[in-house]
Amino acid sequence: MTVTEPSAPARQAMPAEERHAAELAFLAAQDTGPRPPGWLLTPRAVVTFVCGSDGEELALPKRRAGLPSKRVIAPKFVGERALVERCVVTLAGERGLLLTGEPGTAKSMLSELLSAAVCGTSELTVQGTAGTTEDAFRYGWNYALLLAQGPTPQALVDSPVLSAMRTGRVARVEEITRCLPEVQDALVSILSDRRVSVPELTATEDAVVSAAPGFTVIATANLRDRGVSEMSAALKRRFNFETVGPIADPDAEAALVRRQAVAAVERSGAAFGVDDSVLDALVTVFRDLRSGRSAEGWDVERPGTVMSTAEAVQVAASLGVAAAYLPGGDVLDLLPGHLLGVVRKDDPADHGRLLGYWDGPVRRRAEDGSAMWRRLWDLRGSLR
Repeated sequence: MTVTEPSAPARQAMPAEERHAAELAFLAAQDTGPRPPGWLLTPRAVVTFVCGSDGEELALPKRRAGLPSKRVIAPKFVGERALVERCVVTLAGERGLLLTGEPGTAKSMLSELLSAAVCGTSELTVQGTAGTTEDAFRYGWNYALLLAQGPTPQALVDSPVLSAMRTGRVARVEEITRCLPEVQDALVSILSDRRVSVPELTATEDAVVSAAPGFTVIATANLRDRGVSEMSAALKRRFNFETVGPIADPDAEAALVRRQAVAAVERSGAAFGVDDSVLDALVTVFRDLRSGRSAEGWDVERPGTVMSTAEAVQVAASLGVAAAYLPGGDVLDLLPGHLLGVVRKDDPADHGRLLGYWDGPVRRRAEDGSAMWRRLWDLRGSLR
């Protein structure tokens, strides 16, 4: 009997450089302008990759094997184009870039997209935590080789940052303010001197690793986490700060929530079956609670938790999975329970604020005759 080898399991998530490899290859051939040292795309093409081509078909200057002659570049980040342009200019100047903002505003996604477009990889990443050590920014050792050979270049283990320095690529540091201050400050000399000393290899040509052209760092930090480990003034001066805010356009946010939720449900092996009106109501609730004011101008008490677009995507995806795998009844009936799960994450008093929202905007909209909001008002009891 022939035994068939199992195929390699599909990955739940792929890095941006693999998900969008066809677009990156097209843009590299389409825009032949000058590139900063080590860059795979021109700065203009990087902006186009992140923000899209506004529905315009871009054409190759000449035919290339394996590439279409024309292509529309899809937008991947919903936000101000000017913000993306400033980020690209910062990176082209080989200066550190720090993306700040509330949780769930796509800072990490923007960091990933920029890295993929600039240097072809987004995987030279350090995840900042209270347990992150200086080795994550500098280097470590293969202790088996260290004991057998002593400190040699072969025993040296590069950190993601050191690998980026050697190859002239972008290193990413997620949640930098979660690292202890003395660990953060390992980046000060790296960003200023552009080299790392390895004292254990003194008197050899490997005693100093200098950054190749193109090396830089993109870090992210949540505004809610600023007090965890405040950055030193010296380190702040090595970065250009850019704040990534919530999506301003409600239609753009609704489209993003639907697109991301559909993709999440399809990855689970099901079709997305949530009506657009339910998603519109979901996004409206999130925007009202996030801003403290409804679309009609009514005051809303803001909860302590962050009502981010990322959370809205997760709720929409949960509704889609429930509709696909646990059918029965109206999926709208599940919305209050999921909202309660979101607002109760940080402050128990947020439960009362959600009830206050139901007694305010939800009730008023129900009284105005909206069938959708009448149904939501009838579901107030499920928030108890």
